[in-house]
Amino acid sequence: MIRRATPADADALSALARECFTQTFEHLYAPGDLAIFLDQAYSPAILRSELQDPQRATWLLFEDAVGGPSSPDEASCTPSDLVSSPGPTVHTPGEHPSIPYSGEEAPASFPDGLIGYVTACPTHLPHPDVAPGDGEVQRLYILRGHQGGGHGTTLLRTALEWLERDGPRTLWIGVWSENYGAQRFYARHGFEIVGEYSFMVGDHADREFITRRPASVSRRPSCVSRRPSCVSGETTCRC
Repeated sequence: MIRRATPADADALSALARECFTQTFEHLYAPGDLAIFLDQAYSPAILRSELQDPQRATWLLFEDAVGGPSSPDEASCTPSDLVSSPGPTVHTPGEHPSIPYSGEEAPASFPDGLIGYVTACPTHLPHPDVAPGDGEVQRLYILRGHQGGGHGTTLLRTALEWLERDGPRTLWIGVWSENYGAQRFYARHGFEIVGEYSFMVGDHADREFITRRPASVSRRPSCVSRRPSCVSGETTCRC
């Protein structure tokens, strides 16, 4: 099942997002820097505010969702969370200890069956060609152990269809330079690398690629029948 998230989902989304990001990127950052970043990007209060913003939309994916053909890269990628960090990747809870929550509002645990999410919003990637009206898939995460089966495609298509609900528009995704599966996955959906920037967490800089799909590109990728295999994390959707 996939459904649109509401402000009431902020606590569960916060717990899921923090878990995914920590498991994937904890080894890159100093504990204190990571804790500050998680508080700034994924606190329940911040996510609740985002969920109340009519220009943004987030969908929650539950394990009974079936999304059609999966791709070989779908199991190992995630988009780039703008505010987040290095490219998203698929995350699995429990592989790494969580960073202690340093904020005042501790997030609740996420409900059983919740395995991923995707967020779409106006583009804020640092590229000179970004124009008013452009859209972005900002975050896309799937817990490890649930990759494949078309889940990544389901989340991505849901976000792309929402972004193009009023017609074709230029779309953007940030992806970690070392997330090769995510790069292939997005390429199959019409996204090409057009730039890069540094994603900072504390003093650590990650190289992020900026990908773009022009409004002239068909909404449906020609590779759907090829069964790819990928899907963020965040963070920063950095795939």
